[in-house]
Order: sequence, then C-alpha cells, then structure tokens
Amino acid sequence: MRTVVFDLDGTLADTSGDLVAAANACFRGLGVGDMLDPVADAGVALRGGRAMLSLGMERLGRGADVAEIDRQYPILLEAYAQAIDVHTTLYPGAMEAVAGLSDAGYKVAICTNKPERLARLLMERLGVLGAFAALTGADTLAVRKPDPEHLRETVRRAGGDPMRSLLVGDTVTDFDTARAAGVPSVLVGFGPNGAAVADLGPEAVIGHYDELPGVVTRLIG
Repeated sequence: MRTVVFDLDGTLADTSGDLVAAANACFRGLGVGDMLDPVADAGVALRGGRAMLSLGMERLGRGADVAEIDRQYPILLEAYAQAIDVHTTLYPGAMEAVAGLSDAGYKVAICTNKPERLARLLMERLGVLGAFAALTGADTLAVRKPDPEHLRETVRRAGGDPMRSLLVGDTVTDFDTARAAGVPSVLVGFGPNGAAVADLGPEAVIGHYDELPGVVTRLIG
C-alpha cells in the first residue's frame, strides 16, 4: 500500500507560537522574562523544546548550562501541554490534501519528533487525529528521526509498504530521514524554514498543499 507520511511541526501545522510561549514560561520562572520572540524565533521553535531552551540560555550567557536546560525541559513540556492549541493553526489546504490522498487510496500517517502524547493531544484538539492511520512520536520507538526506522515503522503501523512511501516535511531532519530510508522527500516551502529547503535537494518542494497530490502521484504512483 502506498503511504504518505507527514511531519507535524512546521509541516502540517504552525505550532511555533505555542512552543515559544512554553519556552518563555520557563524563562519567566527563572526570573529573567521572555527570551524568545514568537516571530523571529519561529524556526528555532520548530526544532523543538531543547533548541529553544538552548537559544534562550545562550542569550543569557549560559549556553553551556546543560543541567539547567535538562531541568527546564519537562517544565516546558508541561507548560506546552496546558496551552497546546492557543496559537497553533493548520496550514492552508493541509487537511484537504490529506483527505484527498486518503480518498485516492493512499495511507496517511504522522511521524514527528514531538513526544507522542503531545502530538496526539494536539491533533485531538485540532479535531483531525482520526484522519491519520498512524502517528508515532519521538518516544514511540527506541529511535527517532533521522533514523529511518522511525519512518519505516510509522508506515508499517499505517498498513503500508515502507518502500512505497514518501515523507512530507520541512527540515533537514526530514530530508535526511527519507534519504536514509531510500524514499522520496517532499519539503514545504511555506514554513519558517521554507527559504532554505530547496537547497537540500529534495525530490520536490511545494509552495501550497494544492500541489501535493500531483507530486505524490509523480513520485510514488
């Protein structure tokens, strides 16, 4: 079965505003105020909680304080869980593309480096979890992207064939995952990292989800 697998943050949804808010809650707890900007630091936010904490600590002159970053990380996750869908929005056309692919006989799934519990919570809050045949997160398996087994197992859980799949993403991590798995990658050009994705050399870059069905047909039939 042909399968289209989606990354979540920066690919299906712009989650950066809620991620930055969670990181800033940590810095306020440290008594230093907001250290991240929801617009300027959106790209960093989509690289995950530790990336945001590391950037904020660098701005405090404490970039080497790994112990504090480790201490703050679970605090960030809890703050994020409490307000996970305040600012988050699905990208235009994303769910229409997912529905169209499903109707055309493709399996669709999510493979994200967000913790699975939080990914499922967000998809439930957005009302779209049921549109996907499988969802795996950073802690679902013993490995995570860019390890190709994360992608392959996601496809298998969706009922698909890992060698008849592709990964839709927005970062070098997604590109490297697909390449390691021996399948095509389609990167989105409309997220915070969009300006640089073409330089990676994916099989396709899309500027809007309207383009995805045709690209999928071309790449995996």
